[in-house]
Amino acid sequence: MNLARAEAQGVDVAEIDRLLTDVATSASHADLRQAVGHYLARLDPDGTEPDPTEQRSLSFAKHTDGTLSFSGTLDAVGGEKFQAAVEAILQASRPAGDTRTRAQQAGDALVQLCDNALASGALPVLRGHKPHIGVLIDHEDLMDTSSAAGTGAGAGRTGFGSIISAAKARWLACDGTVTRIVIGPEGQPLDLGRSQRLVPPHLRRAVEVRDQHCVFAGCDAPTYWCDVHHVVHWVDGGDTSLHNSGLLCERHHTKVHHGFRIERQPDGRWRTYRPDGTEILIGEPFLISA
Repeated sequence: MNLARAEAQGVDVAEIDRLLTDVATSASHADLRQAVGHYLARLDPDGTEPDPTEQRSLSFAKHTDGTLSFSGTLDAVGGEKFQAAVEAILQASRPAGDTRTRAQQAGDALVQLCDNALASGALPVLRGHKPHIGVLIDHEDLMDTSSAAGTGAGAGRTGFGSIISAAKARWLACDGTVTRIVIGPEGQPLDLGRSQRLVPPHLRRAVEVRDQHCVFAGCDAPTYWCDVHHVVHWVDGGDTSLHNSGLLCERHHTKVHHGFRIERQPDGRWRTYRPDGTEILIGEPFLISA
């Protein structure tokens, strides 16, 4: 079809091939893609403008360990919006000493973007409730932090069917709501206890005023990106109080639940420690694997 249009318009196809070959051998793939698009757009300048919504698709594939793979295609404008949103988060979340690859930074940015949208409370209602992350887990697994069984692999099930560890459930519960459900011997719910909000709104506001941003060394992610983390976890007896709370962005909240540690000094300064006990000092290069 394109050859027919070129012939009808008197285009020298051999010359176009030569020019595109020169671009292909001397410039980047992005430049070649732009040159080909430029040629095709002028070959059919009055072509029908496609409906962008018919060019969009997104597919999910969930794996046995709960990880999610996805693939999709967006039209030019939709793709630009997606890249702009991810890039905004990515560029604002590059703490000192960041050694993540570009792909890892983009992945973290996408999760932070979802966190921000869920926390805003502005998303449409899903199944009669504001969209949220839900996990069903036995009380014994949630509370068991012994070294032998504390991880609790495969102990929790999320709302979309992922199987996660008890450790991940504790991390999600750090700034969440816990509801007690008593299950009978045949699996039927017998009693639905009153939900308990671990971090009430007034406490969150106080933590935000005090901390101003993520307290992990080298990070200044804004308050609206952050969870309220229990410095001493509530399953270990830590109370839900201003003294025992600290703001952490999604990425660093994850790190603290995987061996890193934050500690607030009597003078109000926060200090951050690696899993090996050494302190991360501002200004020194440090490695946090993603």
